Amino acid sequence: MTGQQTLALDVQGLSKRFEDVQALEKIDFQVFSGELFGFLGPNGAGKTTTINILTGLARPDSGSIHIGGVDCIAKPRGAQHLLGVVPDESNLYAELSGFENLCFCATLYGMEKKERVARARELLDFFGLTPAANRKFGSYSKGMKRKLTIAAGIIHKPPILFLDEPTTGIDVASARQLRQLIAKLHEEGTTIFLTTHYIEEAERLCQRIAFIVEGRIVRVDRVEDLLQPIQNNHVLQLAYEGGPQNLKELVAEESRKEERDLAFSAPREGFLRVEAPHPIRVGPLVRLLEDQGAEVYEARKIRPSLENIFVQITGIETGIMNKEKERKGGKE
Repeated sequence: MTGQQTLALDVQGLSKRFEDVQALEKIDFQVFSGELFGFLGPNGAGKTTTINILTGLARPDSGSIHIGGVDCIAKPRGAQHLLGVVPDESNLYAELSGFENLCFCATLYGMEKKERVARARELLDFFGLTPAANRKFGSYSKGMKRKLTIAAGIIHKPPILFLDEPTTGIDVASARQLRQLIAKLHEEGTTIFLTTHYIEEAERLCQRIAFIVEGRIVRVDRVEDLLQPIQNNHVLQLAYEGGPQNLKELVAEESRKEERDLAFSAPREGFLRVEAPHPIRVGPLVRLLEDQGAEVYEARKIRPSLENIFVQITGIETGIMNKEKERKGGKE
């Protein structure tokens, strides 16, 4: 991003407290026009609180917000016409059809009948929902509901779109299709602010990412710059059964005796992760584990990813994020 680009969103010193919980503490970030900006962190980090404040659903305790050049603290609703908002839970009506829901949302934005009908049909086609246009929203699958909720959020063609955990709780195929649709919206020029706790999703879609942990932003950077330090890393993951509880320490000690420049970690029980600044030989490592009584049933080379950087910067193991996916119904 260059300094000459127009700012869609400028947030400075934003803080919010709920009784004894500091939800946000003096967070700063900027989003450029036309950018797909990711807000990445575990549940409870402050992502939804941030979106609620930015979209006028909550008031901050302190800080400044400018959206499209509008001072949203002085004029809380001054930028509403610029925004499309897709919450993490659908706010559409179960008893209305997909088409009726979209037309109703268009009415709220003051669109004339001819325009809202045409726009509703256009979006139903765009999201592949035309065959279900006249079915009640309550009968839709989770993936279909997410698509229609996004369609409702962009019915008025907003230049800035807020997406709060758009693929949480839906099946893999629907999530993949939604990511493709989000990427297409971005290609068409929409500025997108995306909150997620799916690291792979952020890496795949976003140009820049802010890491937020416990209400504080710990890093904001371009994806390619975040990944640069690990481009030459080599990672091997071994899956095994049996062996002593301190297997990782024993293997690391034996490896050091042979002067191997390897770093070991145990992401979860039964898995050993090995990293090095050079290609890793699989055979010697498998033999080391077998010498300790373990049976290796898989050895897989892994491409270093944003996951590695996230763990380094935040100190949060990705296993915690995975548990949150399961708790919220994610199947990816």
